[in-house]
Amino acid sequence: MEFINLSKEMPLMLFKEKYDSAICSNQRNIEAMIISSFNKEKDEVDSRYVNLKFVDGNNFIFFTNYDSPKSIAFNSNSQISALFYWPAINIQIRIKAKIKRTSYDYNDEYFRTRCINKNALAISSNQSKIIASYSEVLKKYQDIQKSKNLSKCPKYWGGYSFTAYEIEFWEGSEFRLNKRNLYKKNKASWDHFILEP
Repeated sequence: MEFINLSKEMPLMLFKEKYDSAICSNQRNIEAMIISSFNKEKDEVDSRYVNLKFVDGNNFIFFTNYDSPKSIAFNSNSQISALFYWPAINIQIRIKAKIKRTSYDYNDEYFRTRCINKNALAISSNQSKIIASYSEVLKKYQDIQKSKNLSKCPKYWGGYSFTAYEIEFWEGSEFRLNKRNLYKKNKASWDHFILEP
C-alpha cells in the first residue's frame, strides 16, 4: 500500500497512524480489505477481499477486472462498505463510501509498473467465470505469456476509487470495553462521535 499526497483531514491522518502502528507490529497482509456491495438487479449483497494499492489524497484505490461480479454490482449501485481488521494491534476500520472507476490512462500507467506475471493473469483471466478445469486456467495463462504485450492494460481491467463519507475506528479492549471513534463527513468538515461498545 502506498500513500500519495495524503489528505490532512482527521480520519485520513488517523488511518495512516493506525496503519503505521500495524506495520511496526508486523501486521501481515495489511493491504487486504473486505469490500461489500449491493447488486440491485439480483437484490443481493456480496463481500470479497481485495488489495488496497493506494491512498491518494482522500481516495482509496484498488484494481480488478471490470467484467467481474463486483464490478457489475458497483455499476448497479455505487454504495459500498470497506472493512480492515489488523489483529496485530486489534484495530478494525469500517468505511462507508461511494465508488467509481479510475481513468484508462491512470490504469495503463499503473499496469506498466506491475510484474509481467501479474499482468499475464489479468489479461488471461475472465475473472469469476466458470471454466472446465484448473489446467485450463494454467494453459490460458501460459499461452498469454507467449503471445501478448504484457505491459499494455486491457480495457476490461482497471481501478476503482472510493472516498469515505463515514469512517469508524474500533479498538478492542479487555472485557469488551472497546473504544469506538466515528467520523461522519459534513460538507467540508468531519463530525466526530464516540460510540458505546
